[in-house]
Amino acid sequence: MREERSVVVTGLGAITPSGNDIDSLWKSVVNGHSAIGVLEGEQFADLAVRIGGQVKDFDAEAILPRALARRLSPVQHWAIAAADQALAQAGVARPDAGAKAGPGPQTDDADDLPWGRNRVAVIAATGSGPVDSMQNATRSLLDGGPRSVPLTLAIHGAPDSAAALLSQRYDFRGPGQGVSATCASGAVGLGEAMRRIRHGYADAVLVVGMEDCLNPVNLASNANMRALAAGFEDDPRVASRPFDSARTGFVMSQGAGAILLESEAGAVARGATILAEFAGFGAASDAHHPTNPHPDGRGAASAVGEALADAGLGAADIDHINAHATGTPAGDAAELKAFDAALGAAARSIPISATKSSTGHLLGASGVVEAIVAIRTMAEQTLPPTLNLDKCEFDGWDIVADRARAVGRDGGGGHDGRGPAREGSVDTVLSTSFGFGGHNGAIILRRPGASE
Repeated sequence: MREERSVVVTGLGAITPSGNDIDSLWKSVVNGHSAIGVLEGEQFADLAVRIGGQVKDFDAEAILPRALARRLSPVQHWAIAAADQALAQAGVARPDAGAKAGPGPQTDDADDLPWGRNRVAVIAATGSGPVDSMQNATRSLLDGGPRSVPLTLAIHGAPDSAAALLSQRYDFRGPGQGVSATCASGAVGLGEAMRRIRHGYADAVLVVGMEDCLNPVNLASNANMRALAAGFEDDPRVASRPFDSARTGFVMSQGAGAILLESEAGAVARGATILAEFAGFGAASDAHHPTNPHPDGRGAASAVGEALADAGLGAADIDHINAHATGTPAGDAAELKAFDAALGAAARSIPISATKSSTGHLLGASGVVEAIVAIRTMAEQTLPPTLNLDKCEFDGWDIVADRARAVGRDGGGGHDGRGPAREGSVDTVLSTSFGFGGHNGAIILRRPGASE
């Protein structure tokens, strides 16, 4: 029987509309900046919805050879860049080790890792992967016939292809796989990584959440379902408005986030800086509807309850919630019902942040990106704001609105005037991710040393 091991986070990376590194992402979110803008380009001109969160000022050729950069999709560029950042922070790759590196190992030294290479796994979490590859190949087929279809489509066009690219780049020889659970993909990928380490099947796992659906096909499909916030081209910054009575849908964004998980014992032994403990994970299905959540938040409540049980914690131990909260009328209502069901009387006193109001919805990448924000929330002891909450539809909830709320480990803290002041430190954060098809994931993160 394998001995269960504690799992910790030692590296973070991000390429998002809110910034191309962890510090930029955090500063944008905590300062209440919106990353949503009008999508420029002729291809968007006739769409009903022409807003989104775009990655900007990113140069793929700064990290990849030009030929490889041109063969890969932007979403794969972002995944590689975020992974480079996470590994550099974890101290297992030099910050410049990935510069111009191709798909092969970054170094010739087979023993330069603190773990055996067969003990490091890679998970690429995404709802769709490099969708532009298939769309471009389809256009090539229609315009130029079969011989015009690029042969690289079979290699780099699959949702899990980034896992292979990352395994080759760093010479990680443990299992490489894709995880897809629509908008819960990132949370599920992190949870599966945690289990792999906890039960002794890996010593470290690199998880990358990645998504890029800002193309006419995906925008049109979601708009036709009336899932997107529409009519905000004149002021895109106010389009994403979770929990607000005037919310009409979510705003799609692109980007990637990366998190390196490893066993606590291994991290301590090599002197790594531990950023957070990955304490618990839960997942469940609504088994209800292709797009709408169960109205009572049935699957979401199950996922949260399972995460609490997995972490050995009770509702009173949760200090903060980074909610899925996309801004859809049905989704936000169901999520709060799920919190009531899973957390009981404690639910209404736990401060909630909905950071998609700032970043937009990164779909399959959102669970990883929001876990990163949750980790910084604990490190900075500051709760990010929920933007555009002009009139909250739901009474009795402590939603952090308008501006960030500082708390203190000494038992005191600032307060934004829209909810009760929160005493004590933020030691434990629940982060939730729910998606089309009734996919639900919940993770619990703890501040280093909080369980001692």
